[in-house]
Amino acid sequence: MPEGPSILILKENVQPFKGKKIISVAGNTKVDIARLEGQKIVDFKSWGKHFLICFKTFAVRIHLMMFGSYRINEKKDAIPRLSMVFDTGEINFYTCSVKIIEEDLNDIYDWSADVLSDDWSAAAAKRKLKKKPERLVCDVLLDQDIFAGVGNIIKNEVLFRTHIHPLSIVGALPARKLTELIKEAQNYSFDFLKWKRNYELKKHWLAYTKKICPRSHIPFTKEYLGITKRRTFYCTDCQVLYQ
Repeated sequence: MPEGPSILILKENVQPFKGKKIISVAGNTKVDIARLEGQKIVDFKSWGKHFLICFKTFAVRIHLMMFGSYRINEKKDAIPRLSMVFDTGEINFYTCSVKIIEEDLNDIYDWSADVLSDDWSAAAAKRKLKKKPERLVCDVLLDQDIFAGVGNIIKNEVLFRTHIHPLSIVGALPARKLTELIKEAQNYSFDFLKWKRNYELKKHWLAYTKKICPRSHIPFTKEYLGITKRRTFYCTDCQVLYQ
């Protein structure tokens, strides 16, 4: 599943189409995309893992889910979920969720929850976490209402950076550890963005998909943890369990 930094890169890559009119639209989505034809794109936005195509009176939300992808000025050998053609090129989305949003985006999205947004608020994240003291840290890091844009890779790496066991309970974390967790969720997201832009993300992974802990030099434990049972790699020696 593409994480927040990948969606931000998508937003950057489609900027040449901002202000352009859609000449034709197609795709196998069940959403009424015919209304996009002839419309001018006012803006592109991102919120966590959501990519937003903004028009004058509505927006289209793209969520790439687990296996979604996109192509700019080219096609895959597959039927697109949504294809938008312009005088200057095209954007094609595959295997994704498409939704039309009629409401004002500011009424729907809490921009302060997006770890890559200029409006990100660590204080707001802390307040939300303190209301969920019984939850596991491996779950709250994936909670998009708190850390929009954080996905499973970032979760694994943040927990390793902060020496926190994934089955730790939020309410049991010392105050300094809670602050560190929040800070590193944002820090690592920006590191992810930088490495992704440079096509070098995987070489920086310290825990995700790794077999041996680089700190303790013992095998990582691999389990499917939390509510969503996402793949988790952790060290039983250097990652402290807070309960």
